[in-house]
Amino acid sequence: MSKKTLLAVVGPTAIGKTALGIQLAQHFDTEIISADSRQFFKEMEIGTAVPSIDELETVPHHFIQHKSIMEPYSVGDFEKEALLILDELFQRKDLVLIVVGSGLYVDAVVSGLDEFPEVSPEIRVQLNQQLEHDGLESLQNELKQKDPDYHKMVDLDNPHRLIRALEVCRASGKPYSKFRNQSRPERHFRTYYIGIDAPREIIYERINARVDLMMEAGLLKEAQKLYPNKALNALQTVGYKELFEYIEGDCTLEFAVSEIKKNTRRFAKRQLTWLRKNEAILWVPYNAGPTAVLQMVTDRLKTNLYA
Repeated sequence: MSKKTLLAVVGPTAIGKTALGIQLAQHFDTEIISADSRQFFKEMEIGTAVPSIDELETVPHHFIQHKSIMEPYSVGDFEKEALLILDELFQRKDLVLIVVGSGLYVDAVVSGLDEFPEVSPEIRVQLNQQLEHDGLESLQNELKQKDPDYHKMVDLDNPHRLIRALEVCRASGKPYSKFRNQSRPERHFRTYYIGIDAPREIIYERINARVDLMMEAGLLKEAQKLYPNKALNALQTVGYKELFEYIEGDCTLEFAVSEIKKNTRRFAKRQLTWLRKNEAILWVPYNAGPTAVLQMVTDRLKTNLYA
């Protein structure tokens, strides 16, 4: 009996993954799992570029605005829930789409997570406060001291990765790297990756245009509404942090918007760094027509889909 297929749509932010995912889901008569940790939260609509109502009605989506920012929700929680939904979908479908915004989250579904010790929520709160008061460099220095091996390989500009590593270090008294690369569970499905490729200047143009559209759609009002909860982990994300600084009077609105664009471009660069390590990705041009893309994808699947 052949394995089922998980088709992962990947690429940098603002490149068109939602549209391609819907196109492929319609072609294969299937459903979409969203692996974008920013889109899980119902209070964060504009700043996370969730699919529109029309898009959500075109194809069934899972894990879009299904949680509140007030609810703790980890990548481990997502892994468990996504696997349960995949089991249910694979009863009816041979192929399911997963549209990827967060590399860690799709890795959890495809390969499983390493087992880490329990971490008290207070530790994460403390680390977020440290980031806010003492800056990113304080986290970098602490990680270098507590886990020099991981310090050499981690993206030092990614506060989420630094905080995740440090909370494990603090909770266990051991280096984070000691818990990584353990044996992983077998998955009863195959995974194929489809990536959307574009020149960097095109990616950056799309990011800038998207941020402008978000501001026109009311991102500032959304940030003002969320500001009382700004310490929550869900809100430690690009688009909100910068506007919180404006709300506090630390910068102009123009500067805050420019920082959102700059930090989103940095985020896209980190996404591309993660993606380039995966040699299994089939890259399709961002401006390829639907017929050409479908042909490329079906050709990739054809040789192994029923092997």
